[in-house]
Amino acid sequence: MDDSPVTDDRFDTDRFDTDRFEAGRNRLASLAYRLLGSAADAEDAVQDAFLHWQAADRRRIEVPEAWLTKVVTNLCLDRIRSARYRRERAAGAWLPEPLLDGDPMLGPADTFEQRESVSLAVLTLMERLSPVERAVYVLREAFSYSHAEISEILDVSESASQQHLHRARRRVTATRRDGGEVDPSSARGIVEEFLAAASSGRTERLVALLTDDVTAVSDGAGLAAKLLRFDTPRRVATVVRAGFTPTPAKRRLAGGSPAVHYAVVNGGPAVLFVLDDGAVGDRVLGAVTFDVTADGIAALRSIAAPARLVRLTGAWRRRETSAPLIARW
Repeated sequence: MDDSPVTDDRFDTDRFDTDRFEAGRNRLASLAYRLLGSAADAEDAVQDAFLHWQAADRRRIEVPEAWLTKVVTNLCLDRIRSARYRRERAAGAWLPEPLLDGDPMLGPADTFEQRESVSLAVLTLMERLSPVERAVYVLREAFSYSHAEISEILDVSESASQQHLHRARRRVTATRRDGGEVDPSSARGIVEEFLAAASSGRTERLVALLTDDVTAVSDGAGLAAKLLRFDTPRRVATVVRAGFTPTPAKRRLAGGSPAVHYAVVNGGPAVLFVLDDGAVGDRVLGAVTFDVTADGIAALRSIAAPARLVRLTGAWRRRETSAPLIARW
């Protein structure tokens, strides 16, 4: 009698295929995040792709990476074209979900194009592109797919893929600031100076740190019907000074006196308002991100809607952080 253990080849195959999917999950999530601007939606899209993967006859899939890329891309395009997605964006109260530096969902960052494609500026701009333009831009700029590969993923011709990329690049370039790139150390110095001026109420110094065409956008902590938008250096400086000045009412609303930390968010400088929630751990109450050029601060985005800070808070809790810029705001 043969006492050797019985193996289930189908189980082993399923486990191997699951492991193969999991090995590429971060890349797929990074693709979905760039297309959707939301970590939560990206995770849902990748999970839906996994269900497709499980249901497929995997023996007929010659190149799993290409197959999964196509599935995730088209699942994201379906979401973008959905009525729910359009309602959220049409309401005018949407900003991309910020991610802390080092989050695997940010994906490849070896080239300027890859880093730019995940910046909050470009993720916001994506809303102005058609769904196909958005997909072509991300697949080409962030993941270096050829137009032949993109044509297979999106079921378009190579010439159409090239035209979509040209239009998308033109729109991105048209909105790119001309102040030049700033190294991370200089960007941090400018942000720290900005914070010091805002905290002390030095409006003139704030104005001097801003570019002439500066813009500021706030989601109003998710309570406003539309994004709050401000422009001109004087107007932005006035709003910033008021927003950064602590009051008893603001502290009651926050649940205490948060610390203010410097951070890198989506590849750019930011400050985070972080409250110690005791046994629960730190909770990020708000993130203010900056577009810094050689000419000064060109844009600010304030994101405080709790639903859009869940993943960032989780990443912050897992990180060993340095001393805050302001210990008690």
